[in-house]
Parts: sequence; structure tokens; C-alpha cells
Amino acid sequence: MTGVVTDAQIVDAESTPPQRSASEAAKDALSSRTASIVALVIAVIWTIPTFGLLVSSFRPEEDVKTSGWWTIFTNPSFTLQNYKDVLSGGSSQESLYNNLINSIVITIPAVLIPISLATLAAYAFAWMDFKGKYVLFIAVFALQIVPIQVTLVPLLKLYVDPPFNLMPLAGRDAPAGGLYELWISHTIFALPLAIFLLHNFMREIPGELIESARVDGAGHVQIFTRIMLPLMMPAIAAFGIFQFLWVWNDLLVALVFSSPEVSPMTVKLVSLVGERGQDWQLLASGAFVSLIIPLIVFLSLQRYFVRGLLAGSVKG
Repeated sequence: MTGVVTDAQIVDAESTPPQRSASEAAKDALSSRTASIVALVIAVIWTIPTFGLLVSSFRPEEDVKTSGWWTIFTNPSFTLQNYKDVLSGGSSQESLYNNLINSIVITIPAVLIPISLATLAAYAFAWMDFKGKYVLFIAVFALQIVPIQVTLVPLLKLYVDPPFNLMPLAGRDAPAGGLYELWISHTIFALPLAIFLLHNFMREIPGELIESARVDGAGHVQIFTRIMLPLMMPAIAAFGIFQFLWVWNDLLVALVFSSPEVSPMTVKLVSLVGERGQDWQLLASGAFVSLIIPLIVFLSLQRYFVRGLLAGSVKG
């Protein structure tokens, strides 16, 4: 009879497993034992060369040139002379100390300046109304696809010979290739992505919160400083890590816009490869000296990294 549910149908319905979504199936596949083993194998393969480089940085010069790093398991021999030579020059006369300071001086302003400008611009795009707002935001978003390589020569011309009879950043008699050029270049290249990420994060903040602040008499300055900035700290920290690592490891911009007096670690390491290509122990120790500061920054702020990058990507 129509509309009557038999016991057999009830049993079949209870025995039929519920259908899983594609995301649940993918999650189960990626968290399975086989996937974990594959991920572990990839991690080990990826780590072995880095571990060998670390071991080589502590081995004596003679051992590095005559045997592989894996011989430490049968004939262990370590020294700190490589790091002393890299940081103080020593017998090799290849000190990286000044270049390390240059990297710090270049990187910190190149992180703070774009973050400061991007937070203001993102707030304007997210919560202020002005003519041409959407067209300008699309233009800023589109700048992300412009290759850095096509901007290097025009920027260099502007720094050396500015239009409208303006004075060059380094002065009329000073050669190009100072800190100002590096700071401005890194800021220009970072702003489109920074504005886009921070804007997406701001748009996820409930509008009722902003309206309540306006009803209480708060203006844009109070809303931005007292509401937006505290809520935006995960996104700001995430982009700060991203920008710090990009600037610290940058070679292309540094080669084009820096002079020998302000060259960072990356430029000096490249010169070591060319000038002292046989001193592998110096290259290995120099690479790890360059690695230690961004590693500390990333580990200290890593809890913000994923949270900030995913901000604004989903709702709910």
C-alpha cells in the first residue's frame, strides 16, 4: 500500500551508510596512515640536504674538502672557526657582519612602511565611501600580476634622474644605490598584496560594530585605532612575517638598487660563491648565519601566520 513503510525498508535505510562530502573524503585520504608515511618520507628527503649543509658548516676546512659530511658518524670532527671567519673575517677576510647589519637595517623599515600604508589604505577601501573607490581597488589588485622585473629599469631611472627637476634621493652628487631606494622599492612591490589581504580581513569585521562606534560619536581615527588595529593584529603579523622573509631573502632588488656599502647578506653570499667557490665551509656557515634571524621571527610569530593568511577567505 502506498505510504506504508515496511520493516525491510527501515532495515535497509538504517544499514545504508550516510554519503560523505568530497571535502570529508579528501580529509580522510590526506589524514590516512599511507598519506602520513608519504609526508614523513618527503620531509626526511627535504631535510637531509639542509642537515648536511649544517654539518658542513661546523666541519674543519680540510675535512670539508676531502670527505663527505656523512663521515661525521665514523670520524666526528667539529669546529667553530668557520663561523668566526664569517663573522669577523679571520684568515679569510670575508666578514659578513656588516652585511648582516645591512640586512637588518633594510628589512625592518621595508616591513613597517608598507604595513603602515596598507592598513590605512585597506581601511579606506573597506569602510569609507569616495568617488572611484571600486575602480581604484581593482587597479591596486591588478598590480599584483605585474612582474617585478619589468619595473626595475624604470624605477632605477627615476631614482637617478627624477622628473620635474626633483633632487635624487641620495643627493645630486651621490651615486644611486642607498637605503632609501631599497626601502621605497620593497614598499612599492609589497603594497598591492598587503592592501588586498588587509582589506579582505577588514571586510569580515561585523558592520554593526562600526555602526555602534559611530553612534557613540567615534570618527574614522578612533574606529581605526581603537577597533580595527587590535582586531587586525593576526593579519598584520601574518603579512609582516611574509614581507620579512621576502625582503630578507631578496636578491634581485638588492642587486639592482644596492651599492657595496649597503649590500645585504644575500648579495655577499653570491659574491662568496663567485670569489671563494672552493671554500664550502664558509658558504655553509654564512648561509646559516643568514638563516637564524628569519627563523627566530617565523617561530615567534608562527601562530599568527595561518590565521592571518586565511582571514577573509571564508565566511562563518
